[in-house]
Amino acid sequence: MKGKKDRVVAIVPAAGIGKRFGYERNKPFYPLSGKPLIIWALEALQSAPEIAEIIPVMKEEDLITGGNLIEEYNITKVKRIVPGGRERQDSVCNGIRMLGDNVSVVVIHDGVRPLVDKDLISKCIADLAGFDGVIAGVPVKDTVKEVRRQKSGVGNEDENIVQKTLDREAVWAIQTPQVFKIQKIREAYERAVSEKYYATDDAALLERCAGSIKVIMGSYKNIKITTPEDICVAEALLKMRNEEAKITE
Repeated sequence: MKGKKDRVVAIVPAAGIGKRFGYERNKPFYPLSGKPLIIWALEALQSAPEIAEIIPVMKEEDLITGGNLIEEYNITKVKRIVPGGRERQDSVCNGIRMLGDNVSVVVIHDGVRPLVDKDLISKCIADLAGFDGVIAGVPVKDTVKEVRRQKSGVGNEDENIVQKTLDREAVWAIQTPQVFKIQKIREAYERAVSEKYYATDDAALLERCAGSIKVIMGSYKNIKITTPEDICVAEALLKMRNEEAKITE
């Protein structure tokens, strides 16, 4: 049994509008097989036995809608919903600031990664021993080049010019969940706030503070819903997962 200062809490940023998605409501509420994207993510976190509480972070105007959905789908580990900020990083920071001294570990998982499974969540938490953070990721499959916008010498317009080809063996596409010791990630976030620094994921803030971060194998199925085409992919992956589950029954 975990002690009073060993609680694991999950923060789920879900305050994004999703400009590239083209949905009249905020993206986390878009249905995947009839169920809102965020509910898929919340149910996975709910099923992870290590997690004591889940804190969704939503836009102010979505708090009532989100609360109703959480009640409808019986996500009992959600005790409160936190209003989001201007950017994803601001939203996560709002969530972290709500955590008390009895929390030792925070799990951060995007509300628009619906196909995460509880085994990956549990693996990230278990592997945190000896590190400041553990993040899920997958090795990239394609050749990756560093490209910059610059004058090409032909005309006056900027062009996308290759700088170099990166070593594919050393490049991973990073996902969530990302799991951190609360003291380390809180310090990293507060430093980022004071320096007005923004990054594209939570681990990058800890990297700036020389935190030790381990990457574990995620899943190519653990996709982030960014464009409408991603819904089609998620539907196919979900169908595949359901068929695999029937075979193992």
